[in-house]
Amino acid sequence: MSPTPDILLINPYIWDFTAFDLWAKPLGLLYLAGTLRSNGYQVHLLDCLDIHFKGTENIPSPTRKAFGTGKYFRQRLPKPSALQGIPKYFYRYGVPPELFIHALKELPRPQAVLITSSMTYWYGGIIETIKLVRSVFPECPIILGGIYATLMPDQARRIARPDYLITGPGEEAILKLLGSLTGKAPMVIPKVNDPDGSPLPAFDLYSSLDYVCLLTSRGCPFACPYCASGLLQPKFTQRSVEGVVDEIVYWHRTKGITDFAFYDDALLIGFEDHIGAVLVALLKKDVFVRFHTPNALHVREITPERARLLYRAGFKTLRLGLETTNWDRQKAWGGKMDQEDLHRAVQALRNSGFKDNQIEVYLLAGLPGQPISEMEQTIQEVKTLGIRPRLAEYSPLPRTALWDEACRVSRFPLSEEPLFHNNSLWPCLHPFSWETVQNLKDLVRE
Repeated sequence: MSPTPDILLINPYIWDFTAFDLWAKPLGLLYLAGTLRSNGYQVHLLDCLDIHFKGTENIPSPTRKAFGTGKYFRQRLPKPSALQGIPKYFYRYGVPPELFIHALKELPRPQAVLITSSMTYWYGGIIETIKLVRSVFPECPIILGGIYATLMPDQARRIARPDYLITGPGEEAILKLLGSLTGKAPMVIPKVNDPDGSPLPAFDLYSSLDYVCLLTSRGCPFACPYCASGLLQPKFTQRSVEGVVDEIVYWHRTKGITDFAFYDDALLIGFEDHIGAVLVALLKKDVFVRFHTPNALHVREITPERARLLYRAGFKTLRLGLETTNWDRQKAWGGKMDQEDLHRAVQALRNSGFKDNQIEVYLLAGLPGQPISEMEQTIQEVKTLGIRPRLAEYSPLPRTALWDEACRVSRFPLSEEPLFHNNSLWPCLHPFSWETVQNLKDLVRE
């Protein structure tokens, strides 16, 4: 075996009705790339969703928006048979396959290929990616990990048919597996519950970067019944203030990155000792960048003092996690907030300098047993505050607390076909009609 084995990491295609680059990068895969390099591997990255993928300069670019977000390349596909009755077009999101194949052929033959996975209903893109890899490297072992692999391992083995499958936080398992495949014993194995134990994610593997994603903590202290965070990261841990500050400074000063998106599920928890201390340190260092929160912020954690610090430190895009204004449901889910918390938080953000168009509120829609009137009332209440509601259509996730109820009420056989987990189908909305869906979307836009 080569003293420096070549390992190829791939972020696969998405097959879906819709997809958008809202600061979306395969952060877990990039952390793994950093870990592999620290263990002496030669690492290569192919991100099928990368709008700067080699060769795309010769084809029309997708529309991009502010702060590095925007559309992906896409090609229309025939709908899978299970989705034939859905009145929407279906697409492959990512670079044209001929460019991906060309990029594969330019690489040295890898000794293993690691493919990540995200939404359970995106498995079609994973299957296509694996087939394309095998068309170029037929004998190369393929390892599948990520969210889909963790939540539905049996289905992933049967349908995607990787050579190996890793579930959960997989650094240790992958290093041991690669050791057996390459003959290179692992030297540095990050500890699962040590958030400061991993090298920086390997964003430098991209030829061009519009933004960098940050993870200052792993897991979440809450246990919302619709969320899989506790399954994917059972323990909530936070990185050191110094480690987070050093990472931001590194990407800003060495790579010129201005836009940073936080991937934390609970960014504001322990504010003064964690993210607040990070922001104070950055201001003292005269590091002026832009921050975005595509994952929701906990409303109750926003106070006037904290809001002012968020504003001074450069937060530009705020997403708040409201879910619903059915306060009985909120209480049943753990009582993360109440009506007064929402009003206080919005007022604090306004008073600190945030404009209304910088603040959006995620509203969960289509939950099992959720009346349409509840969704309409929540939309209207958010609009009376003068800020923008954003529907977060419910996607049933296997093994979460709501999964059994979702399977019971859905018009689709959720346990049999992951394609039916797609939030675009509103799989648990009852009574369902596309007219009802459109009315809710229109109500948000009015």
